[in-house]
Amino acid sequence: MTRLLRIARLLSLAAALTVAGAAPPNLIVILIDDQGYYDLGCYGATEVDTPRIDALARDGIRFTDYYAAAPICSPSRAGLLTGCYPRRVGMETWVQRADSRRGLAPDELTLPRLLKSAGYATACIGKWHLGFAPPFLPRQQGFDHFFGLLHNLDPIETVYFERAGGVPLLRGDEVVQRPANPTELTRRYTDEAIAFLEANRHQPFFLYLPHTMLHEPLGVSEEFRGKSRWGTLGDATQELDHHIGRLIDSLHRLGIAERTVVVYASDNGRGPGRSATQPMRGGKLTTYECGLRVPAIAWGPGAGIRRGYVSPTLIHAMDWLPTLASLAGVPVPAGRILDGRDLAPLLQGRVDTIPSPSAQLSLNAAVPLRRAWDPPGEWASLFTRDEYLNAFFYHGAEGQLAAVRAGNWKLALSPAPQLFDLSTDPGESKPARAPAVLRKLRGMAVLFQEEMSREARRAAFAPSASEAR
Repeated sequence: MTRLLRIARLLSLAAALTVAGAAPPNLIVILIDDQGYYDLGCYGATEVDTPRIDALARDGIRFTDYYAAAPICSPSRAGLLTGCYPRRVGMETWVQRADSRRGLAPDELTLPRLLKSAGYATACIGKWHLGFAPPFLPRQQGFDHFFGLLHNLDPIETVYFERAGGVPLLRGDEVVQRPANPTELTRRYTDEAIAFLEANRHQPFFLYLPHTMLHEPLGVSEEFRGKSRWGTLGDATQELDHHIGRLIDSLHRLGIAERTVVVYASDNGRGPGRSATQPMRGGKLTTYECGLRVPAIAWGPGAGIRRGYVSPTLIHAMDWLPTLASLAGVPVPAGRILDGRDLAPLLQGRVDTIPSPSAQLSLNAAVPLRRAWDPPGEWASLFTRDEYLNAFFYHGAEGQLAAVRAGNWKLALSPAPQLFDLSTDPGESKPARAPAVLRKLRGMAVLFQEEMSREARRAAFAPSASEAR
């Protein structure tokens, strides 16, 4: 690299880091539970009206090829908060129920812990689902404030709370209500979130707002019951849209919208398309496209986020940690291995795709280069390091590697390898014949398995009652 080119890139990086002014931006991540790819107006839904979320997409970036970390709750949340495939942090399997001793290890680097170290106020308001023993709770993972549920409200979890009166709604360690009422949760979370904005409007903050809806059992307040054309699911979706609008209105009322970045996404898919114009299939728990490909929006025009752009770039939940850290001006600590990539140049409109990490166009751009890269001779000539780092590795609900996507190609690995061109066959209905591509993606799968076998960390376990005595 020439000296002039190096100087130009450093100047570009400096400009990007100061685009929102001297103060770091406020950061909000809204995570919806079980919202499918086609379930918003801006993604093709005709059964519901979602004007406030659609406005975020219109004034920000709507991603067409965004993937959750897993097709089920707990692993998906682990991937988002750590910037790692759930498998890397030992959280790849199923969900954490009240009887589980397992949880996200307290020594993992989480997004709230990283931002808190840089002076951010941090809050988790909503559903946690990453472990219920004391070492695994939100305030042990970098959050100053917690309000919400540690659990789901479906029967496989509520059974553990029947004798105590039901699943509690908590503020910190204090029980606010028992049992939690699903018809009130969307409003109560939003009320609490707005109170957090008001209390922290004079300092940078990170708000993680993982809604309980749209997980079963669906809860809808009387105000929104029967208002959609899609039954209770549609009613609950329109109630979410209304309260997300309240949150955005509060940012404007408090005068902080111009220095706030909002990310909106779902934790996993819900179901397949419902018309000929919605060809993708699958749903929650599956590794077909509708199991993991979900809605995602980035908004923050006053904070330098590109306005009115639809991005077809393949991105995933693990990308948010290095990206939001870059927007905050916070480097990922040296030696910490992540699977996420820094999307800041894409969000800011400096590029239309994810640049090579070696170009170092943003603060945390080079973080993916910490991942192992030692392909054996059989694979070394088939794909580049950048291609490998930009591939997405689909994992099933039980944590198994199930498919690989690179570019528009997807290789399903089980029960027998099948290759699909998602640009022409998003419904995965006609296996393609492209032997060289199949071999390339199969090589990526082998290399990824080897990487995980060497580098995956173990989940933490709380002692059992007998061990604790």
